[in-house]
Amino acid sequence: MTLTGDILVSDFMGAQMSTITEEIKAFEGMQAQLEADHMGLWVLIHDCVLVDVFESFEAAADEAVRRFGSGPFLIRQIGAPPKMLPVSLMYRRS
Repeated sequence: MTLTGDILVSDFMGAQMSTITEEIKAFEGMQAQLEADHMGLWVLIHDCVLVDVFESFEAAADEAVRRFGSGPFLIRQIGAPPKMLPVSLMYRRS
């Protein structure tokens, strides 16, 4: 029983990582245009679609959580190197 639960959790995490990989590829496909038009701002991508561009990480995260719950989605600052965060990190607005 525990083993089955572990497999289900593993499959879920694998699906989440696969989705995030696709979101990153979508961002990379838009990156040159985003850097030309919105350098330094924050982008929200969900289902490989640009949702919007925001002035701050907090604004992007608030909108992401409001619209998509716990995700997956990608928030990245345009022109900044990617930051790796632990999978267990969850954004909470205080």
